[in-house]
Amino acid sequence: MKIKDHSVSGEVFELIENPEYGFLETQPQPALDKLPNYYESEDYISHTDAKRNAFEKIYHLVRQFSLKSKLKLINSFSNDTKALLDIGCGTGDFLKTAQNNNWTVTGIEPNEQARTIANQKTKNAVFNTEKLKSLNENSFDVITLWHVLEHLPNLEEHVTLFKKLLKPNGTLIIAVPNYKSYDAQHYGEFWAAYDVPRHLWHFNKGSISKLMAKVSLNVKKVYPMWFDAFYVSLLSEKYKTGKMKPLKGFFIGFYSNFNFLRKKEASSLIYIIKNS
Repeated sequence: MKIKDHSVSGEVFELIENPEYGFLETQPQPALDKLPNYYESEDYISHTDAKRNAFEKIYHLVRQFSLKSKLKLINSFSNDTKALLDIGCGTGDFLKTAQNNNWTVTGIEPNEQARTIANQKTKNAVFNTEKLKSLNENSFDVITLWHVLEHLPNLEEHVTLFKKLLKPNGTLIIAVPNYKSYDAQHYGEFWAAYDVPRHLWHFNKGSISKLMAKVSLNVKKVYPMWFDAFYVSLLSEKYKTGKMKPLKGFFIGFYSNFNFLRKKEASSLIYIIKNS
């Protein structure tokens, strides 16, 4: 399938299935020094706290609800130390929420603007990506990547590093789009969660399990991210028709969520992964 970058460059990329893991790869992948250029947009909402229009205001409203759900999730895997590493933490709201609930937090964020905002919220607990290599092994109870794994180059190297940073019996929580979802099938090349070339990889349940098993990490549970289906469907309608079409987007999002009840496929999935 050929996919257009609708939000920044207008360039066209191709999705190729990886024969070993079964995920889709964006091809060609931008060189590492060129990749940041594809994030240079005022509309890249995770790098800003802007509330310029109704869409952004709704995004932030939903995010407040999501923060409570994420906190409840990580609390279920906490122990005495409560050490959290959030990779791709954006503007730091999740880290701030965890820090306010007695977690010792460390964040990684490559975008300088977002990192500056996050450090103001977390008392300078957020670092550039180079920090990952100097963190102590076996030092985190929970590592989270909320819609981040699909952005990371050198995928296998990163997964191996997560394994090293987790404590024995630690928990890795990964949320990624699911190209087997109903909304992905419905919108095809216009599905907003392909988001090429910022999304380098496109996962399904089988590919995540195979990737994690490579380093003896085991997927234990899979949960849907209910709001993602509506958000992605609204954007997909815009890409497909040039208009947001909230009623149509809401309907497709609702049906995609309903489809999880039948086939366990949702627009985005949260994977609970345990270190053995």
